[in-house]
Amino acid sequence: MSEEQKKLLEKQLWAIANLLRGKMDADDYRNYILGFIFFKYLSEKLHIYADEILSPDNLTYEQLDENSDTGKLYIEAVRKACVKNLGYFLKPTELFTSIAQKGNNLNEVETNDNDEAKQFFIIEDLERILTNIEQSTMGTDSEDDFVRLFEDLDLTSSKLGRTAKAQNEIIAKILTHLDQIDFQLKNSDSDLLGDAYEFLIGEFAAGAGKKAGEFYTPQAVSTILAKIVTTRKTRIKSVYDPTCGSGSLLLRVAREVDDVSFFYGQELNRTTYNLARMNMILHDVHYSKFDIKQEDTLEEPQHDELRAEAIVANPPFSANWSAKSIFSTDDRFSQYGKLAPKTKADFAFVQHMVHHLDENGIMATVLPHGVLFRGSSEAHIRRYLIEDRNYIDAVIGLPANIFFGTGIPTCILVIKKCREVDEDILFIDASNHFEKQGKDNKLLPEHIEAIVGTYKERLVKGKYSYKATLKEIAENDYNLNIPRYVDTFEEEEPVDITAVAKEIQDLDRELAKTDSQIADFCKQLNINTPF
Repeated sequence: MSEEQKKLLEKQLWAIANLLRGKMDADDYRNYILGFIFFKYLSEKLHIYADEILSPDNLTYEQLDENSDTGKLYIEAVRKACVKNLGYFLKPTELFTSIAQKGNNLNEVETNDNDEAKQFFIIEDLERILTNIEQSTMGTDSEDDFVRLFEDLDLTSSKLGRTAKAQNEIIAKILTHLDQIDFQLKNSDSDLLGDAYEFLIGEFAAGAGKKAGEFYTPQAVSTILAKIVTTRKTRIKSVYDPTCGSGSLLLRVAREVDDVSFFYGQELNRTTYNLARMNMILHDVHYSKFDIKQEDTLEEPQHDELRAEAIVANPPFSANWSAKSIFSTDDRFSQYGKLAPKTKADFAFVQHMVHHLDENGIMATVLPHGVLFRGSSEAHIRRYLIEDRNYIDAVIGLPANIFFGTGIPTCILVIKKCREVDEDILFIDASNHFEKQGKDNKLLPEHIEAIVGTYKERLVKGKYSYKATLKEIAENDYNLNIPRYVDTFEEEEPVDITAVAKEIQDLDRELAKTDSQIADFCKQLNINTPF
């Protein structure tokens, strides 16, 4: 896959997204565009697979007659194979190209407002097809991964148009444009569509403002987390994200190793949960290799027995949670003796992740700086993690204003249950290492490389990183505020007092000369001197 091909596909998909930009906000048109792209992906994936099944008989899938006895036999054989290996099924007439062509034909035919059959034709067909995709998985192993997957695609929404005719026309136009794009799915080595999909998610996040934090972690931060949890590993048995958003962090981990055996995730927001499942499937993660659940992670955890080899997360910063007394006996929290405060669930997420971390695993999570120094129950939990468990491996300070929706500086907390180096904690202050791009701060590849390289080698660099002994940490009362350990103070150049005094004397002489000239002018004009 060339960079030119990637940029072209991104440009084509973004142009299609622009068909809806003026009609609704980013949070809404994201669901339509990504949903339609996903439908096209499912269709093309199945079409390629069906053609492979039929190739010994010199047939292609779209050639089959759905109404003939022979055609029905072939389609049933394809259905069984597709449900087993792909997890879903589409008939030949339900393929994306078929419905897109119908939409294109409708756009080319002049219709009047009373022609309701033509107005609703493509919408009703599309709704039926999307429902059939879900229905094809019922009672199978893939059911949980497809149930209600297209529920955010409201094809009769007034946001698409005030009339059924207008809604029909815009949907037909989108499908027609998408049908003309080659996703290159036959190239098994290419993740062209996956990269473009991630690009779109990022662009939608940029337009969604504060809401973007619910579903997207900037790619640079995702890369740092992924590289940390895969340190010196080529294969990962399991990776888990308890606040997985669109699933991008999980998929980023997979890019850093040869293989990930299983992906686990949980997401509270229903729309974002659907997006995560789509994202996994679209990146060619087989339905049998991931388990994404929808529920509140702290209140209703869905993976009780999980012990993951790698955990990555970007939890909502300082969120509220119930902190009910019943959680004091929950295995995730009971050993600490105290719960995270109701108004700051940051450490509740940390405790949850530590509980699900395997003995040989690595966990990296983004958190607000407050977790490093806040007192009360948070100080108690922090001390337990260091003094009693010695789990904290590194603290990495990131620049401010690198996340969508918030400008606060953040940090990465790295935790291991079995640390190779267990007598110190590595501190990295990367808060001043970024490039300013408009109103945002961006981490460039060299900034990422510096952070990851320093972590992996546990390097000490002046004004950048420091290894603090556990004794030092204890002397600081288990306060992990980065400036306590990494001195970034820049000394000012010494001031030459003699030179400064001479400059002042010279200025005084100039001032006296100017005053004299002004006094002379005032005398000539016969007016009072202003001093």
